[in-house]
Amino acid sequence: MPGMTTTTKKTTAVTAEASAEAVTTTVTAEAKPEQAAIVGPALATGAQPETVVLSHHLCIDGVDYTPGESIRVSPDYARRLRAQGYVARS
Repeated sequence: MPGMTTTTKKTTAVTAEASAEAVTTTVTAEAKPEQAAIVGPALATGAQPETVVLSHHLCIDGVDYTPGESIRVSPDYARRLRAQGYVARS
């Protein structure tokens, strides 16, 4: 095509390092949050979090939790999960 110019981009060591940092950041962002963190809706003022064991796969805020995992949630959210059958019987 007339008037088109093609250029090549040289890869430098700095670009490779920045790319490696981006990959590292992406991997850490996909990791599951600490179990001590509250999952799901925020706690109400003065409420204590509950630890529940999941009986089914559940995705909360884009993080996958498998059956048998323990998560800490607000009492209201724990009640909703129990009613929907996501919490294992103890």
